[in-house]
Amino acid sequence: MELENEIRACRLCAARFAASATHHAPRPVVWFSPAARILIVGQAPGMQVQQIGRPFADRSGDRLRDWMGITPEVFYDQAKIAIVPMAFCFPGYDAKGSDLPPPRLCAETWRARVLAKMSPRVTLLVGAYAQRWHLGTDNVTRTVADWRSHAPRCWPLPHPSWRNTGWLRRNPWFENELLPAMRAELAQRLRDER
Repeated sequence: MELENEIRACRLCAARFAASATHHAPRPVVWFSPAARILIVGQAPGMQVQQIGRPFADRSGDRLRDWMGITPEVFYDQAKIAIVPMAFCFPGYDAKGSDLPPPRLCAETWRARVLAKMSPRVTLLVGAYAQRWHLGTDNVTRTVADWRSHAPRCWPLPHPSWRNTGWLRRNPWFENELLPAMRAELAQRLRDER
């Protein structure tokens, strides 16, 4: 609990966030327990998640839970699933209204300490930032298409944003091949934890 409280109190990016177009203050969204055996590595909270204080409490979360084949009750059970993004706070928007990238400082400051407390059996790498950090890859489509090289311990996924609906249409193998295999693995891991 000490580490979680340290992260919640973090204000390292206060000046950066104040200088963004959103002029917001840090509000780290911390959602993990060392007991969890499924780890979700996302990008960073969006504005809605920042306001609510619960990860993936938005349409992207609805899509991610659908991909995983689990209910919100299971998704938010910290004894089962940990959600550790590349940045714990909403990074803000630029002057054009686009999402700013997660500050690398967050991952450099907290990631090793958090992951040292965990022993996940399955890790979902959601989006480019998570895949770059953990796998050293730079192309989401190629990385996700190569999912068999990483499964069953690691599952690279595109971001579940509704902006990626076109990507999903162009890559039907994702829903036809990867998702059924991932859902089966997650269901097995969740059964093992009972």
